[in-house]
Amino acid sequence: MNFNQVTLAVHDINLAVDFYKTLGLTQIVADEHYARFSFPDGDATFSIYLDTDKRDLDCRGVIYFEHEELEQLVESLKSKGIVFSQELTMQSYLWKEAGLSDPSGNKIKLYWAGENRLNPPWKLDDRG
Repeated sequence: MNFNQVTLAVHDINLAVDFYKTLGLTQIVADEHYARFSFPDGDATFSIYLDTDKRDLDCRGVIYFEHEELEQLVESLKSKGIVFSQELTMQSYLWKEAGLSDPSGNKIKLYWAGENRLNPPWKLDDRG
């Protein structure tokens, strides 16, 4: 099994498309209710769909985008007007991350975990 994509609801498709393109994603599908993006690395995709009933307070999920040059990415996005709710922080689970939200209130973490993403010191052994 391989991870393919995540789809999030947004309340303004055009605003959301501009936001995700600013983050560095490449739009590969577009219509008035849906957009799909590819990433600079890998083959996973990310999509958004228009849901005018979406309420910011209903958001429970958090999407994580990994980037090895995290500090440079965050500074670049700030220079483009992206506002962060959490500055770069080294977390207790050994991931460095910064937090933000898209224009519809979907929570996003930009992070770098390196080897700790799949092999943290507390990883379960093969027996689970």
